[in-house]
Parts: sequence; structure tokens; C-alpha cells
Amino acid sequence: MQSLTFGDRALNFYVNIGAIDGLPSNVKVMNPYAKPDIQRYVERFFRKFFSDSRKRVYVFGINPGRFGAGVTGVTFTDPVALERFCGIPNELEKRREVSSEFVYEFIQHWGGVEKFYQEFFLTAVSPLGFTCNGTNYNYYDDQRVFAILKPFIVRSLTDQLALGARRDAAILFGTGKNQRVFTELNQEHRFFSRVYALEHPRFIMQYRRKRLRDYFGKYKEAFSRALS
Repeated sequence: MQSLTFGDRALNFYVNIGAIDGLPSNVKVMNPYAKPDIQRYVERFFRKFFSDSRKRVYVFGINPGRFGAGVTGVTFTDPVALERFCGIPNELEKRREVSSEFVYEFIQHWGGVEKFYQEFFLTAVSPLGFTCNGTNYNYYDDQRVFAILKPFIVRSLTDQLALGARRDAAILFGTGKNQRVFTELNQEHRFFSRVYALEHPRFIMQYRRKRLRDYFGKYKEAFSRALS
């Protein structure tokens, strides 16, 4: 019997993500993986780039947003990037998302999608996204909500490690609250030996866009250190 690839395991993880109960009525969960058309795009993505058993360095964002992974199901990948860079045509509204713009420009600096995805796996601390009153909502924005989400987050992180994670190092996008929360989770559960935290792509694009070259260099250094 043929063993499952990284992509097989990842696809199985995402399409079987469990429900989150007990959230306040104004906090809504975005689960694109419940949609058959999105499942097909995600399957094509994993079949194309992860049909092997290589272990990868994990790169964590916060949680999917409304115009990126919350739409496509592929982390830090908006519909334009999914088609233009990943080569996966889709019928989604071709709207750019700022974090995706930065990430895929960095991926081009790294050497392109094939090289990047052989070595790294983009994911998020919470693999499901949230909105509050119609706007993006981070898993850590309210301590009471985080207390509800924490068991789901810990379980999903544990499950994702089994896909094929390198445990010696991980990369985290977000040097504020995301870093503080993830550091506490990592100390408690010992997911990774080292974590390299970088400024979040959204922060860079909104507030440091004139310094993109500097941040691409900083990212390249951290990603190279994580690999070595």
C-alpha cells in the first residue's frame, strides 16, 4: 500500500477540521474547506507542490483573512496568487490581499514556488479565520474568546505537526501579540526547538512599504537560518 504524502495528509487535515462551538454571536468562523469548489483548489495545490514525504519548516501566520486564505483555502494565497504564481486557475473574484502580495514577492526572491514549497509549509496558528461584525478578527483579540479557541488551536497545531514538520525550527509572522501567545503555547507544549519571529507581511505592506528590500533581506536571512 502506497504511503500518504505530505499533501495527502494536509488535505485530509483541512477538509476534516472540526467545528468551533461557544463563540460569541458576533464572532463568525470562516471555513472555506466546507465548500466543494474550494476543496478542489486546495487539493490541486497540495497535489502540485506536496506530493512527497519531505519534512518542511513550518511558517505560521495568525489566522486566515477574508481576502486571502479565507477565500482560497491556501494560506497567504489570494485568488490572483493562486492562479498567477501557483498555476491553479480558479473562478474566484480576482482581488489582491496585501499579505499575499508580500509573501509571493518574497517567494519569487527565494527562487519561485516550486523551490519554496519543497522547503516550507505556510500555515497559521489558527487554521480557521474569524470575522467580528463583518471585519477580520484575530484569534487573540479578546482573552475570553482566546480561552474558547485555545483547545482548538492546540489540537490543530498538534495535528499539523504530524503532516511532516521539522521540529528543530519554525518561523512566525507577527512580532507582537502573535509572538507572545505562540511563545507561551510553544513553551507549554514544546512544538519547536526554535522560533524565528518576523514582522507580519500586512504590517510591512501597510506601514513599511518603502523598506520592502530591507524586509526581503531580513526574511531571507531568517528563512535560511531556519533551514540550516
